[in-house]
Amino acid sequence: METLRLYDFLLSGNCYKIRLLLTQMGMPFERVEVNIINGETRTTEFFSKNPNGKVPLLEIEPGQYLAESNAILVYLSEGTEFLPYDRFLRAQVLQWLFFEQYSHEPFIATSRFWISILGKAEEYHEAIKQKSEPGYAALKVMENHLKSHTFFVAERYTIADIALFAYTHVADEGGFDLTQFPAIQAWIERVKAESRHITITQEV
Repeated sequence: METLRLYDFLLSGNCYKIRLLLTQMGMPFERVEVNIINGETRTTEFFSKNPNGKVPLLEIEPGQYLAESNAILVYLSEGTEFLPYDRFLRAQVLQWLFFEQYSHEPFIATSRFWISILGKAEEYHEAIKQKSEPGYAALKVMENHLKSHTFFVAERYTIADIALFAYTHVADEGGFDLTQFPAIQAWIERVKAESRHITITQEV
């Protein structure tokens, strides 16, 4: 099997999901840093790999590419402990993956990008303010679920946790106060305690 190649931006939570899963699975991969701030995903060469011009992008074998972080998570976790075999449990994992991309990431991740990666909190002040309420709404959904669950699906660590952990644990970098969410805070510690855990800025 060819070594997987991950086109990656170290500070991106979406890219971190893939690095974290690959590391926890013990799968070797080559990491290619692509600086999105410098427009490195907007080149003709990169568009030929991913027409959507975004990272993460996984090269499975020469010329075979897979984009969209949560699609990559599903692909990599097939047949492993990170994705349940049971049909309903698998659908629950997908439910949380869709929630993360639709109700969570557009608010929490985007605010973090403007504030902590671009350093343009003032410039994006109004937009950040508009993202606050739906961002907190997503955190409340998670908090309510985690009050009675150890992890998001089947009481065990799955890619649903990886997907939601990526931006939740750095939500404070997007101006979100996690101190009002004790169940989320406890879950974050459980995720960090999983074997072979790496931090978001840890190069592997």
